[in-house]
Amino acid sequence: MSATVQPPLHHRLRRMVGRDPDESHRAATPLELLYDLTFVVAFSQAGSQAAHLLEIGHFGTAAIAFVFAVFAICWAWINYSWLASAYDNDGVFVRIATMVQMLGVLVLALGLPDFFHSIDEGQHVDNAVVIAGYVVMRISTIALWLRIAHDDPSARRTAHGYAVGLGIIQVAWIAMIFLDPPFVMALGLMFVLGVCETIVPPIAERRGGETPWHPHHIAERYSLLVIITLGEIVLGTILAISAVVQEQGWSTEAAGVALGGTLLVFGLWWSYFTVPSGRLLAAFRSRSYVWGYGHLIVFGSLAATGAGLHVAANVIAGDAHIGDVEALLTIAVPVAVFLAMLFLLYAYLLRRSDPFHLVVFAGSLAVLAVAVLAVAGGASLPAGILIAAFAPVVVVVAFETIGHRHQAEALHEVLAE
Repeated sequence: MSATVQPPLHHRLRRMVGRDPDESHRAATPLELLYDLTFVVAFSQAGSQAAHLLEIGHFGTAAIAFVFAVFAICWAWINYSWLASAYDNDGVFVRIATMVQMLGVLVLALGLPDFFHSIDEGQHVDNAVVIAGYVVMRISTIALWLRIAHDDPSARRTAHGYAVGLGIIQVAWIAMIFLDPPFVMALGLMFVLGVCETIVPPIAERRGGETPWHPHHIAERYSLLVIITLGEIVLGTILAISAVVQEQGWSTEAAGVALGGTLLVFGLWWSYFTVPSGRLLAAFRSRSYVWGYGHLIVFGSLAATGAGLHVAANVIAGDAHIGDVEALLTIAVPVAVFLAMLFLLYAYLLRRSDPFHLVVFAGSLAVLAVAVLAVAGGASLPAGILIAAFAPVVVVVAFETIGHRHQAEALHEVLAE
């Protein structure tokens, strides 16, 4: 028997050629895990800045700034992760390019306070630092695509499509810094350039061919970023507990917030992992675009839930300018958005509709509605948080009792086709 070929111990320059999309035991690398850590900072910055605007009742500007911030954070991560899934060779070029990306994430995060403040003022969009960080991330990605074009002739057309498309858009982003357009025009241009970013991958791969990304690796990478964003909910829970303890000391209210926050994060985690994304992406690779892009809403809603708990903490501490009902809505609304997107993505991957899922989703929304009505009727905000935490529990219980059989039958029918 021949010995298994082991990779070299050094990390010198290696050719960036397509990896086997059916490779067994493919998992996230230590480099990818290190890279993800920088997004903890970025999500925390976006969440805390959004929470500040929400707690003073500036809901519209908070939503606008948060959407742009989350898109910038997540979109660069998505592009890097799909590229790495197809071409990561753990060589020195990939490692240094990843380090540059990490630097870009940190610069972007540093620019978020000024960006949020300028959106709230409504006179001028102070996005220079955010754009600078984003462009640094994208230049690193362009360098990787150019390296792929050099090393892998079979992928040259696709790699050039990515590099040229991204390069043109980055020039436009940089031009925004120097042109400094009026407020409304700046927001419009940011939206247009964001849309242009999203159409580069399908155009590049339609012209040059699909990259050999690994379905189970991609599913794991997305699930890891979900866990990163769930960390914001854990942070928000700690802040809310601290606020109750400072206000009342250790009490049943503090215990309720602790239980509610923990139950909420655990229920959202469990709900997400009921979807067998890896198996379905392996069977239906063409459905990856909608699934991958749809996660922008998944990531954003989870980060927004963490921001909502941050708002609740400030309301409990008496440092906010909104009431308990509004504070609870900053938690309930993103939880509802997350659950809605989860059901939609699952239905899209399967291309099946199941009335049972509609009943379960309606039940989870009903729990959120009860939480809001309870607080409106005089219940405390910690009590409302505890009630709202049972929304994802409805999904978990339904799946573990009945839903798993529905899923098994659907998977059998779909994969058999």
